[in-house]
Order: sequence, then structure tokens, then C-alpha cells
Amino acid sequence: MSPSADALLGRVLERRYRIDATLARGGMSAVYVGTDLRLGRRVAIKVMDARYVGDPQFLRRFEFEARAVAGLSHPGLVAVYDQSIDGEIAYLVMELVRGGSLRELLRERGPMPPHAVAAIGIPTLGGLGTAHRAGLVHRDVKPENILISDTGDVKVADFGLVRAVAEAGVTSASVILGTAAYLSPEQVSSTEIDARSDVYSTGVLFFELLTGQQPFRGATPLALAYQRLTYDVPAPGDVIEGIPPQIDDIVLRATERDPALRFPDGFAMQHALLDAVDDLGLPPFTVPAPRQASARVTSAIARPATPARPAPAPLPPTRAAAADSPDPYAWDDDPGGEPFPDRDGRDWDAENWDADDWDADDWGKEPSHDDGYPARPRDRYEDRVVPAATRAPQTGSTLGALIWLVLVVLVATGLALAGWALGSTWAA
Repeated sequence: MSPSADALLGRVLERRYRIDATLARGGMSAVYVGTDLRLGRRVAIKVMDARYVGDPQFLRRFEFEARAVAGLSHPGLVAVYDQSIDGEIAYLVMELVRGGSLRELLRERGPMPPHAVAAIGIPTLGGLGTAHRAGLVHRDVKPENILISDTGDVKVADFGLVRAVAEAGVTSASVILGTAAYLSPEQVSSTEIDARSDVYSTGVLFFELLTGQQPFRGATPLALAYQRLTYDVPAPGDVIEGIPPQIDDIVLRATERDPALRFPDGFAMQHALLDAVDDLGLPPFTVPAPRQASARVTSAIARPATPARPAPAPLPPTRAAAADSPDPYAWDDDPGGEPFPDRDGRDWDAENWDADDWDADDWGKEPSHDDGYPARPRDRYEDRVVPAATRAPQTGSTLGALIWLVLVVLVATGLALAGWALGSTWAA
């Protein structure tokens, strides 16, 4: 992303999507935590690099792929909600996955046992298979594009973006070289790519999950990419002991150099994996989200989503000394403004967020005075009403009352004297 990307923080796209915090950056895009102000929900906003926005071919393909992916529905796919261009910004609005990537989990825990690989592979292949049956090819299956939520959901992200970038008028060499370890042979040598290319990449992914290493090595990304034109992916069991032969067979078939010998699509590979799980009696397993990544996402969404709404009516003036001091519970009604302060006067942002103060399961609940959040507008109004017993003396009002009391006494005395004089005259 360009150096000016941070200027997007706080910006509202199409008067609907507010960009709140940065999640990740890559060679062709940046991902932000955002808020759909119309629906009041958290979303992920992927903003494409500015160099692509001026390319009409990219924009056409970008829109086409986004529409196609938005029509898919599977728990193993990150849902796409919207796509648009706001001035110089081309963006996708997607489901926000509270967790991290499979790459981050690999870095934390290393190689995985077969039952953990199956727990990742089954939903991944289900998502890929759903897209394959709709005529879509991912083209970039790798650990960075597989997300794991805090609840153990496994989802494939970034469908269609690689094709849109590859067909753009700007250079796409960085995209190809950046995924060299997972490319299928036909992605290196030709343009004839279909669902079986994703199957090959998934086979390489399985090899890495099981062994903790990639099957090919090269001095440069280009040399690494060309390794698969000459050499086969070895069986994981040849690298690390204890891999069942049924799992080895799945990896070897998925990574055949001849596409005709592979599984035809994601569903076919998924069915083979399910059969292996049954044959081996592998136990069910919930994939853990990577701890550091999950904490980063949770801190980025700590500020509750707030639907766009008109500013509240002006509050009545405060009384006494309170009128001269700022209200520590003031609500930030400007979607693009600075973070509102917490009760200690600090800015409420990721650096000040404390996991012990607020559990992620509580996200979406109304804030209150007791949970460390600023009060809602109606509470702010109530806080400004000073109880009668503690109100400061109001000098102007007291003096006026005394003047009126003296006038009333004088008038009453005058009337009494006039009545007495009139009665004396009548009696005489």
C-alpha cells in the first residue's frame, strides 16, 4: 500500500463504511476493521492498492469476480457483502473473521497431527468445492488466505482477487512470485487453469501442515516456481514419521504434475479426506485461532459498532462549576473523529484495551457506566442534572424572590391601612 494509506483511518466510504483500524497489509491490498454504519455491524474492508484503480480492465474484472463470489454461500468461505469504488479507492466489504490466518497458526504451533489437518482441510475443501461448482478458481490457495476464527471456523478468503490483478494492465509479477511455493505446474507454464490448480495448491498446503516445511526449495522465487515442472511432491510420510498412508495418498494424488490425474475439484478431494478420517478413526478437533493474531483483531474491534445517526439535540447548560469543565462521558458522535475518551480520560484504542476488562463474547452489548465505556447520550443528560440537595446557591434567583416578597408585604400593609382609615371615617 502507498504511504498515504493511514490517511484512510476514520474515512467513511460511500457514506456507509467507516474505516476504523488496520488489520493487515499485502502487496496488492490492505485490510481494515470497519463499521457498516447503516446496519451497525463490524466488517472487514479490503482496499486495493491505488495503482490498480486507474486500470479499466482491472476494475471490470474486480467487479465481476466480487459479484460472483458474493453469490456463493458456504461456511468455509469468507462472505462478500459489497464492492464499490469511492473516488480513488476500490474496495471490498467482507465478513469480519475474529481470529487469524493459518500461516500465523503454523508459526505458533509448527507441524500438525493428521486429525488437525483434517479439521482444517474438510471446511477448506468444502469452500473450494462450492466455488469450483460455480465455475470459480481461487488461484492463490496458501496459509495466508485461510482464516481461523476464535470459535474454530475455517474459511477461505480472497477469491477472485488474483485473477483480477493478473489481468490488469499493471505488472502482476509480484503476485505470481509471492505465491511461488503453492503454484501448480500449469500456473507456471501456461494459462490453462481450472479447479485442479486449486487442488494442487491444497495438496502442497497439506504437505506443509503435516511436515512443517514446503516440498520445493529454490534460490529465487522464480526458481522455486519452476521446481514443480520437473519434480514431484514427496509423500509427507517420507519426511516425518507417523503419517498414515491414506493421508500420503491424498497428498500424492492432489499434487500430480498431470492435472488429469488429480482430484477433479475440491469436493472430490474432500470426499477422499472424509473417507480417510473414517478409516483411521481420527477424532474430531476444533482448530484453535492463533493467539497473537486473535488478540490483535479483538483489540481492533474493541470499540463497539455504532450505526450512523443524527447528532443529538443540544443539552441544557450545566450548572455551577460543572459548566467550565469537560464532560468525561461525552460520546463521540462524529464517525470520523478521534476515539472517545474512557473514564480515566485516555483515548480508547487498541493500545489501551485490556482483555481482562472486556471479554470478546460481550461484543455488541450496550455500554454502561460500570463496564468502562462512556455513557450513552441519555445517561449523559441524567449525569448533568444536579440533585436539589446538592445544588449550589443561585444568588440571582434568591435576590429576585426577596424583592418580590418586600413588594407584596408593602402592598398588603397599604391596603390594611387604607381599610382602617375608611372604617374610622364611616364610624364617625
